[in-house]
Amino acid sequence: MAKKTKQENSSSTSIKEKFNFQFNRQQKFAIGILLVLLSVALLLSFVSYFVTGNVDQSEVAEVFSRKSRVENWLGKFGAYLADFFLYKGFGVASFIFVRILFLAGAYLILDLALGKLKKSLFWDLYLIIVVSVLFGFFWDMLPQLSGTIGYEMNLFTQDYIGKIGTLLVLIFGVIIFLVFKIKVSPDTVKNLFEKPSKELDEAIQKAQVTSTEDNASVNNIVAETLENDEFDGVSDLVVQNNIDEDFIIREDDEAISKIELKTKSPFEIDKESLKPTIATASELSLDPKPIPEPIENVADVVKEATPIETENSDFVIEKIEEEEIVVENLAAKLVQDFGEFDPTLELSNYQLPPIDLLKEYTTGGITIDQNELEENKNRIVDTLKNYNIGISQIKATVGPTVTLYEIVPDAGIRISKIKNLEDDIALSLAALGIRIIAPIPGKGTIGIEVPNNKPTMVAMKSVIASPKFQQAEMELPVALGKTISNETFVVDLAKMPHLLMAGATGQGKSVGLNAILTSLLYKKHPAEVKFVLVDPKKVELTLFNKIERHYLAKLPDTEEAIITDNTKVINTLNSLCIEMDNRYSLLKDAMVRNIKEYNEKFKQRKLNPENGHRFLPYIVLVVDEFADLIMTAGKEVETPIARLAQLARAIGIHLIIATQRPSVNVITGMIKANFPARIAFRVMSKIDSRTILDAGGADQLIGRGDLLYTNGNDMVRVQCAFVDTPEVEKICEFIGSQKAYPDAYLLPEYVGEESGTTLDIDINDRDSLFREAAEVIVTAQQGSASLIQRKLKLGYNRAGRIIDQLEAAGIVGPFEGSKARSVLIPDLVALEHFLNNEQNNK
Repeated sequence: MAKKTKQENSSSTSIKEKFNFQFNRQQKFAIGILLVLLSVALLLSFVSYFVTGNVDQSEVAEVFSRKSRVENWLGKFGAYLADFFLYKGFGVASFIFVRILFLAGAYLILDLALGKLKKSLFWDLYLIIVVSVLFGFFWDMLPQLSGTIGYEMNLFTQDYIGKIGTLLVLIFGVIIFLVFKIKVSPDTVKNLFEKPSKELDEAIQKAQVTSTEDNASVNNIVAETLENDEFDGVSDLVVQNNIDEDFIIREDDEAISKIELKTKSPFEIDKESLKPTIATASELSLDPKPIPEPIENVADVVKEATPIETENSDFVIEKIEEEEIVVENLAAKLVQDFGEFDPTLELSNYQLPPIDLLKEYTTGGITIDQNELEENKNRIVDTLKNYNIGISQIKATVGPTVTLYEIVPDAGIRISKIKNLEDDIALSLAALGIRIIAPIPGKGTIGIEVPNNKPTMVAMKSVIASPKFQQAEMELPVALGKTISNETFVVDLAKMPHLLMAGATGQGKSVGLNAILTSLLYKKHPAEVKFVLVDPKKVELTLFNKIERHYLAKLPDTEEAIITDNTKVINTLNSLCIEMDNRYSLLKDAMVRNIKEYNEKFKQRKLNPENGHRFLPYIVLVVDEFADLIMTAGKEVETPIARLAQLARAIGIHLIIATQRPSVNVITGMIKANFPARIAFRVMSKIDSRTILDAGGADQLIGRGDLLYTNGNDMVRVQCAFVDTPEVEKICEFIGSQKAYPDAYLLPEYVGEESGTTLDIDINDRDSLFREAAEVIVTAQQGSASLIQRKLKLGYNRAGRIIDQLEAAGIVGPFEGSKARSVLIPDLVALEHFLNNEQNNK
């Protein structure tokens, strides 16, 4: 059920993406006017129907014939609408459709959100159904009251619960409408039947007058009441609070005795002495002397009156009400009005490549040879028995390339003893190479992997079409192939976060790279992922040129997106480092930790594009032959790759590096430390296997896509899916034939240290040792600053300036990484001739 729900959700989101468009202000206004006019037309046709409906009834069947004549105010169209809604539809309840259309039009004209009409629309439709079914009882008297639908619904309900049951259900429906829509409560019904008494009316009036009068008059009443001990009137005082709860202050002898003032107290207030200080007696209301509860409530009524002034307006107490703070969430309003930001909107009609473009190489799946399994089992048991190793249980799991035999040895058998018999078991089985897993992680068994005599090819089509890949909820899902248990092996490149692939020549690295790229092309939209392809071989990744404007990223002012020149790789890698730093600045401003949270926040319109924020696609850097880059550029390539591997995980830049030379000077410690996910194809020695995986086993693989995958924990043996060149070509042609972006995804421009050198150095500004340095360079036919330093005994800075001057003069070539510059002058005679001509031209 969970899988089915996920499929429904994915289908609903895809439908939403297809029809995700917004109307502008003018379009909303025009549609709103149309809806309002349509509501007026409906109203006129409905009203006219009750006046002229009997005359038009016979003409409705041929209403669209030019010979027919109708009396409806809206002509034939009005007669048809009225007959459709009132007679064939919901009857009198159809007038509510007029209200629905009018409100929708008014909201569009005023540019209000239509989402606010959801609740009103629900109750309108609810009332249409209830009213039409209720009037279904009167069909025989006047069919237009209920309409055909109301009458049929009434009959349908009567068939099951009878007339009385139907009436009770309708009464319950009306009560539901009154309670939840009209907000009718038992208290309001009670107040309708309850006749207020005269005393209650007088008390309410007195309280209202008290709340609006001056503070002085109220306090005078209170003071006189306290001095004269006249509490007889208190019993008649009624105070009505805000929640409509009435209470009467009644005479209570005990309460009166408690609050009685002691007039004969030894300490008395001399009122005469207070006259010069207190202007009016009303100021005595500020006295904090305790008063009875009824008087407190009266004071509360007085407090509610704002402002409070004295009689002479000398002393004003004004209570300022706090303003309500309305926090308008702009992002939520934008999402409500326009929906979430859709990065795929620019290529909304883009279609992912169909699975039919891939070729099916096998039809029957894995072929199980029972005789082969039995023979291998007997040979394993016999070989172990020869070395006094008993087996209590053995089980075989058949995979596409390898069969796993799980054995449970007898108690007391050392695992290392079985591990040391790897070559002996391979000899007895006459196998290409076996691999012993002792023990299998998570199981109490020992595994022996034996190659099949007839391996089955794993087609890319079977892997892409598998539910495990199609329903994978991953950021960058990659389908590598199938495991020994014939399960599709899918991993998330975003969780790796970088991948190192190595193996001997011809063992399947290029096919593995194509499988990874194909997986991403089948799963991700061009707006969600971009590729930076580095192909020193110049022939492996050229097929992806056709999807340049869809999926590829490149430097500005470069012709080809796929990099084949090693000197341009350095600029590309440094440009990715700049992109990484820029993205981290965006994440810092957005106060998020990774690209997933950033894009989610951007989709919810919480980030302003005017502040530089944008939707960030994932960037996947693919290097087909890393060893060649290390040989030609060395540290200049290793340093930016190490930076990207260390930092670029959180901002969505992921590296896939492949090499056929798994040596320690290519796969250095810095590279290995930042590439926990590794794939090892077949290698020739255990040392190479340990260099790649930090463990043996890759030397026992059988080739042709057989690989070991590890992500810092256990190793998994996988048969890589096979995707041929024609299949990749078909996929790229299908994508390239669709509408694309105007250009490839442009990376930030990188200006290297050497590219900033000005080549128009004036002859007069040349160093005094320029000629001697030129002779040294031409004689040695090697252009380097270190040579000038040694021969002329100069410092590094001066030697570097002379090299720049030699390049500007055209004596040496441009900077070429770690290699020495090329010398453009063949000998000293040519140099002398060159300098003389330069001097004469001056």
